[in-house]
Amino acid sequence: MLKRLFGASLAALAGVAFAAGASAQTLDKIKSRGVLVVGTKADYKPFGFRDPSGAIVGFEPDIGKEVADKLGVKLELEPVVSSNRMQFLQQGKIDLMIATMNDKPDRRQVVGIIDPLYYASGVNVLASRKAALKNWEQLKGQKVCGIQGAWYNKPVAEKYGAEIVAFKGQTEAEVALQQGNCIGYVYDQTFLQGKLLEDEWKTDYHLPLKGVLPSPWMIAVALENASLQKLLEDTTKDWMKTGFIVAAEKKWGITPTEYSLLMHEQYKDK
Repeated sequence: MLKRLFGASLAALAGVAFAAGASAQTLDKIKSRGVLVVGTKADYKPFGFRDPSGAIVGFEPDIGKEVADKLGVKLELEPVVSSNRMQFLQQGKIDLMIATMNDKPDRRQVVGIIDPLYYASGVNVLASRKAALKNWEQLKGQKVCGIQGAWYNKPVAEKYGAEIVAFKGQTEAEVALQQGNCIGYVYDQTFLQGKLLEDEWKTDYHLPLKGVLPSPWMIAVALENASLQKLLEDTTKDWMKTGFIVAAEKKWGITPTEYSLLMHEQYKDK
């Protein structure tokens, strides 16, 4: 029995040592490889999308480039979607993930999260300028287009009295808004800001309301990648201090969020 316990203890210690060694070596492996592989969206303008040449560009690829430059390596962008982004990280297909992912407690159990959180979106309403919306209270009793299953449908309906007309997809909701079947389209604010960069929307539609229901986004690495996680935590604090995130928002036509401005104010004198 003592031999078995002693053997088990040695195995556990060896496992800890191996994990610590693997973590310590991860950053060195990226540097020796000369390439940082970052998972980003390729279909979420202006945060990650393909330009006319097919290259992935946007707010989050720019952030990835900053990290690669800090490491002195090349940047390789791997397109991801919501259904595979964490799996790609766990499988080692990407080194880190910057892909509009909301911070959720269950996600913190399976990937390494970078604190402070680099960004926060919210919920807003895309509306025709003819609707003359000025405040959320005007939505009371009005039909508002939305997406089936969206977590914010219920709080928007309960707090502001909106009648949410939920569609299966974005295209259906957008067509309904253009046809005048809804007073507005409630969705993620950052996505709607991206819509307003398109010729089809930027003239006759706008975001007249202040965003609500803020939802922080997180950068993630594999759980065992402690060395990269520490570097990114220090880097994110530096971004907050210098105002890099606010500058990146402005570059891509995004109105700086309250979160970005607040974090810059909090860190700039540190």
